[in-house]
Amino acid sequence: MLENLRERFEGPLRARLEPVVEWLAMRQVTPNQVTLAALALSVLAALCIGAGWLRLGALVLIVAGLGDLVDGMLARATDQTSPFGAFFDSTLDRISEGTVLAAVAYRFASDGRPLLVALVVLALLGSLLVSYARARAEGLGIDCKVGLMSRAERLVLLIAGLLLGLLGPAVVLIAVLSLYTVGQRMQHVREALVAGD
Repeated sequence: MLENLRERFEGPLRARLEPVVEWLAMRQVTPNQVTLAALALSVLAALCIGAGWLRLGALVLIVAGLGDLVDGMLARATDQTSPFGAFFDSTLDRISEGTVLAAVAYRFASDGRPLLVALVVLALLGSLLVSYARARAEGLGIDCKVGLMSRAERLVLLIAGLLLGLLGPAVVLIAVLSLYTVGQRMQHVREALVAGD
């Protein structure tokens, strides 16, 4: 259900981003440069969040998230896809997410909310494990994009929490649903390995 919803919104969004991709391609901007720019924007968003400017941080994070879509689209449009590009993008995505969540933890710590700081750590652990489970499964030759909470869903939840002033509940949802997704991926890999025997 969530995958259908993602596809329903992602298709029109990609169509709107096509002119941006064409403009970047004409100026010979590389996908890795877009990936680096998205990382820089994520760091800027983290600084805004750390300073207490949550809505501004959310807006910057939206632009950074769009950059995460554009780099892949640009790579395909300019025939610059490569294993290193995929690795580079994935690694910088983890750095971006960790930086933003560290800023959220700092914000909660500054507000004297230690339980929410601990939940941010669990959210970060869950997000890293979701990515790790996929990478490890693919190392075993199993496609593993299943599960409720991919990076896109985590980003949308975090942005919504920042914009609506519901950052605590958003972090709780990210932590719980990310760890649930890890369980989904473990079950998927187990079933694939049993079916392969």
